[in-house]
Amino acid sequence: MREFRFSSNVFSVPSGDTFVQRCRLAERLGYDTMFAADHLGAPAPFPVLVAAAAATERLRVGTLVLNVPFWNPALLAREIATTDLLTGGRLEVGLGAGHMRWEFDAAGLPFAPFGVRARQLDRMIGELGRWFRTDDTKPLPGGAPPLPVQKRGFGGYGPPLIVGGTGDRILRIAAAHADIVSVAGAYQVKGAEPGTFRLASATETDERVAFARAHAGPRAERIEWHALIQRVVETGDRHAAAQQVSVDTGGAMTAEQALESPFLLFGTVEQMAAQLLRQRDRYGFTYLTVHDPYLEAFAPVIAALRP
Repeated sequence: MREFRFSSNVFSVPSGDTFVQRCRLAERLGYDTMFAADHLGAPAPFPVLVAAAAATERLRVGTLVLNVPFWNPALLAREIATTDLLTGGRLEVGLGAGHMRWEFDAAGLPFAPFGVRARQLDRMIGELGRWFRTDDTKPLPGGAPPLPVQKRGFGGYGPPLIVGGTGDRILRIAAAHADIVSVAGAYQVKGAEPGTFRLASATETDERVAFARAHAGPRAERIEWHALIQRVVETGDRHAAAQQVSVDTGGAMTAEQALESPFLLFGTVEQMAAQLLRQRDRYGFTYLTVHDPYLEAFAPVIAALRP
């Protein structure tokens, strides 16, 4: 059975010193990776990752996830390779198709139909692999482009690749190419503005994991399976915490569904650790991310799960 890895994500960078201290705290608490997102309302991901690695000794860094339609393949390859070099080979690259329409509107970019964005993601993976291959790298007028330190993802020519989602098209791409598959815990609410989500149920997650595993075939056992935990509440009353989720979602999720969700953690440290062990057996989730506000609340659970 694969051992757990634990990670958190960057919500903001109030100042350089504050961010450095936050990264060092994460490392002391036992986290393995610090992730940055790729949203217009958040800091630019690659400078954040270089700073996080420079501030720590062993913390890996990664994108969860890059908004592929924002990027040109050649320019993104340069960013990834340079960041992998500057972090000493500690980079993990998460790629996604984008889902927040307002970001495209604000950036003056077309918001293509989902199928088009999914194809852009698939093409981007192949293009990055070609840029990372030494035998395909032609000298340019300004010199040879940088190459990643790691040779694990992208067909063995770059950093580990993370792809995650909920729908069939993205999970097929993830199953075919990713070293780390993130089975997303969110579904687009039908008829609502793009980017309006509800949490997946335990049963839906069972089906999505089975779908991805089936399409991965023999690769499934080599894949690291990832989940993003949306809420961590240490409490002696799990039902009350779950009921609050039901209230917060306007009844879109019942308390019973919240208690069963693999993307929500409620209870004592021992109960939360036991839940994650059950979910490892049920879904295969061993790479877990919590949002930055839960960095310290989740730390005792990490300690409880470390061998």
